[in-house]
Amino acid sequence: MDIGKIRNFSIIAHIDHGKSTLADRILLQTGLVSEREFRAQFLDDMDLERERGITIKAHPVTAGFTSRNGETYQINFIDTPGHVDFSYEVSRSLAACEGVLLVVDASQGIEAQTVANTYLALNHNLAIIPVVNKTDLPSAMPDAVRDELVSFLGVAPEEVRYASAKTGRGVAEILEALVEIVPPPAGDPAKPLRGLIFDSVYDDYRGVISYLRIIDGEVKKGDRVEMLSTGKVYEVTETGVFAPNMRPAKSLSAGQVGFVVGNLKDIRSVKVGDTLAATGGGVPPLPGYVEPKSMVYCGLYPSSTENFENLRKALNRLALNDASFNFVPESSTALGHGFRCGFLGLLHMEIVQERLERESDLDLVKTAPNVTYEVLRTDGTTGEVHSPSDVPDPSLIEEIREPIVKLEVMVPKDFIGAVMTLAEERRGAHKGLEYIGGRRALLHYEIPFSEIVFDFYDKLKGSTRGYGTMDYEFIGYRPADLVKVDILIHGQPVDALSILCLRDKADLRGRRILARLRKEIPRHMFQVALQAAIGARIVARENISPFRKNVLAKCYGGDVTRKRKLLEKQKEGKRRMRAIGAVTVPQKAFLAVLEAKEDE
Repeated sequence: MDIGKIRNFSIIAHIDHGKSTLADRILLQTGLVSEREFRAQFLDDMDLERERGITIKAHPVTAGFTSRNGETYQINFIDTPGHVDFSYEVSRSLAACEGVLLVVDASQGIEAQTVANTYLALNHNLAIIPVVNKTDLPSAMPDAVRDELVSFLGVAPEEVRYASAKTGRGVAEILEALVEIVPPPAGDPAKPLRGLIFDSVYDDYRGVISYLRIIDGEVKKGDRVEMLSTGKVYEVTETGVFAPNMRPAKSLSAGQVGFVVGNLKDIRSVKVGDTLAATGGGVPPLPGYVEPKSMVYCGLYPSSTENFENLRKALNRLALNDASFNFVPESSTALGHGFRCGFLGLLHMEIVQERLERESDLDLVKTAPNVTYEVLRTDGTTGEVHSPSDVPDPSLIEEIREPIVKLEVMVPKDFIGAVMTLAEERRGAHKGLEYIGGRRALLHYEIPFSEIVFDFYDKLKGSTRGYGTMDYEFIGYRPADLVKVDILIHGQPVDALSILCLRDKADLRGRRILARLRKEIPRHMFQVALQAAIGARIVARENISPFRKNVLAKCYGGDVTRKRKLLEKQKEGKRRMRAIGAVTVPQKAFLAVLEAKEDE
């Protein structure tokens, strides 16, 4: 294929702005999918994607398009996830393109994720084609949204395209604009092979399948190739393109997008953002590669201990198709044996848990999620802490650093005050305010990740009547006055309930957690003491009173010493029972940590 006739592009949009519907319409318009084969959200293969209406796993497509001037082009559409949790995958997909369609809902306008992904596209010097979608809706305001795009991007009004992906209006004009505005790839087929890996999946029969864009050179069956970040060398057993399903091709050359299959059985040997090169080629790796970093951790435990091995197998199977997910075994005195799992964010965590329960028929207990902290020890070493139970002894800690994110919140200008109040309550530092199109404001904050990861989005929606949207980006760690609060039940610390929080809020958080636990833990035949402790200091206590039998019921008369003797006998029995008794903690009690935070 002539490299001058290739166009590589992606679609960036906020969730529910019509990205998947526009992708469907492009498949129909180019004839890649017939009306008989077509179904809504054609590129979303997983049931979860179709139910939630979001893209979780990217799916590239190669199609042919004949323009009005009679020229035939190969257009490669590289689909991207839309959620902030997968921003690294989005950046790698954009690095494989020369242009993007910036899709904005005509009834909602520019949203926070639209802004964030646009900045990603600008950082990669991509050609941007702004599109106002859903113009067929009764509530559509296409001209007002066009003015927002003109103000935000600095483009001329005539450069903004109107479309309705649902009806097909304007899609042909968008394809014409693609081949006119998006430049062809700048690679050289004669140079040594270099390809950018932007995704990978695992197939039970073929092994790892790498999705890649060829930057320079050519790759074909039988070639020996190398992953430059891991040094893994293997032989290519198959190459092909997506049309829209996998279709074998003799080779892939510079500018093309497709897949490569090799004799690899471990998906972790293929990294998103890595460079594929010919062995001994001596070419430098492509820029921008970083290891995907887990930001949220939680413990996953089987509700029945006999399902531990089944959970291990399910996690291994899931990790084959999700290289950004990681897990290590751990044990808890309260929950038994399980796994400490790392995720890109809360949505990623929800998806993994739901897939485990659906695909492997497991009933799981999930501990309260927590973010990653950094600890500087007195000996000068630094380490990451993924769970409060991993925090070293206070005498060994020089300082604890918490993760900080750059937060962008897009709201109608009437709700600026409500958002500022919410952000300041969560220790946010205001960094700027921009007005976009006269109707909307974009607020910039730097805020601790722990303050937004749990319920901030829900509070934002509540305080802005559902109009507020947000996006965030991790920027680093900063020192904070944090302490570990241990929760003791019946004198024994329960590691799954421990938390890290600010020192000046530790007493209050401890009291609130105990108040929640007192409601959730059932009464026993003996008194149960609930305590919150910072080191050796008890900062809060609650008692769960025992069941008591009325031993005086049969004493309808007689000397008072008889009654006193019966009460003393009962007290002694309770004391012995407390010494040997075990407290049953229900699963929902482990969510008390989150509920106590929501009360603040």
